[in-house]
Amino acid sequence: MSILDTLVILLYFFILISVGVAGVRKARTSEDFALAGRNLGLFIYLGCLAAVILGGASTIGTARLGYEFGISGVWFVAMMGLGITILGVFFARRIYGANVTTISELLGRRYGKQTRLLSALVAAVYTLMVSVTQVIGMGTIINVVLGWNLTTSMLVGGGIVLFYTILGGMWSVTMTDIIQFIVMTVGIFVFMLPISVSSAGGWEGLTAKLPAAHFDLSSMGADKIFQYFLLYVLGMVVSQDIWQRIFTAKTMKISRNGAIYAGIYSVAYALALSVIGMCALAVLPGIKDTQNVFASMALEVLPSGLLGLILASVCSALMSTASGTLLASSTLVTHDILKQYWFKDISDEKFVLMSRIITLLIGALAITFAIWIQDVLVALDVAYAILSGAIFIPVVMGFFWKRATQKAGFYSIVVGTIVVLAGLAIEGITSTNPIMYGMAASLLTMIVVSYVTPADSTSVLEAFKERAEEEEAGSEETGKVSSML
Repeated sequence: MSILDTLVILLYFFILISVGVAGVRKARTSEDFALAGRNLGLFIYLGCLAAVILGGASTIGTARLGYEFGISGVWFVAMMGLGITILGVFFARRIYGANVTTISELLGRRYGKQTRLLSALVAAVYTLMVSVTQVIGMGTIINVVLGWNLTTSMLVGGGIVLFYTILGGMWSVTMTDIIQFIVMTVGIFVFMLPISVSSAGGWEGLTAKLPAAHFDLSSMGADKIFQYFLLYVLGMVVSQDIWQRIFTAKTMKISRNGAIYAGIYSVAYALALSVIGMCALAVLPGIKDTQNVFASMALEVLPSGLLGLILASVCSALMSTASGTLLASSTLVTHDILKQYWFKDISDEKFVLMSRIITLLIGALAITFAIWIQDVLVALDVAYAILSGAIFIPVVMGFFWKRATQKAGFYSIVVGTIVVLAGLAIEGITSTNPIMYGMAASLLTMIVVSYVTPADSTSVLEAFKERAEEEEAGSEETGKVSSML
């Protein structure tokens, strides 16, 4: 890279750190730190939601899949887009109306304290693993661009994100995410995509240079596409980092519409990155480590100055998801475990301090795991396999099946988690079967235990329903007042 490109990236990092520091003044309460005061409008909410969905695995992974499989690589992130759209259409009203901070808090309200603790542990592992993927992605980019070894690159990239996340919590994450969303959108759609297509000789040149299979949406294979459905469509519906963003919206309508728009944006992003990967195959057919496809293509085709902007846009995608998932994991640990069992009477000021300390510890753990695993798609597969196999059934049936009992919810998570982990250990972490085994076991456990144990009292179910309806009505009234003002 030229000195100009390096300066652009360093300037970008400096801006993010500065904005993150500014977020400290807004993060005065625990709700500010975890949920940005539940006060985001549509544009900011949409940008933050899209930014947390489209991280390092989405950018680097989709370009890699486009290089290997062609247009079929779109399925990876398109399934995330489908999942977030389903979340907006069918679940946003119920989730937002519950007025909770975490998915575990909602499950605890429905199934009891034991389920809250267990689901918090499972969801915290998931969000930690997603953070790991982003650190791996940042390390990959820095490694290719600056030539540092991968371990050093991960330490630097992960350290920057950890720094501003600790300082301002969700307010810092929100403020930096808007910058990252804009840079990411401009970098990919305005510059990288058209320049890549042009470098490959236009669409006609691309079709002439690549095999026909690269233009077939199914070339990846039905089994892999189905795996992505299980991992990401179902995973998005019960993902704590996504739920935590849902809770930041000012009104229920904003939470629902923003999720739908973010889903549509994700599909467009997936298509753009798949095409960029295809162009890389035409221009650079000999890339050995396909995880470096995007960075290698950028270095090959972009002029000085613009290269720095594009690589900054990739770092934007990585950092936005990393900060969101780090905060989600620390929120689960502090809100659903530490505060519930050891620090019940902690003051709000001390709780914010504790949240910062836990975020630091989880961030250090994420960087350590990233250095150990070093494969962005493998790490993400493990994270979503655990989430989809263990949490999806209890969440959905808790909303839609009145007969589901508290014991059934608890044991369905226990059994689902055990089956998923055992399946991954036996069949390998790239196998789809453990997810289906886990979901089947979770569903069977939910049904059997619900019928062999006494039904929950009507008061428990009514309290759960009434609380959601009251909060939903309150959020809608707040929205009307906000619109009048």
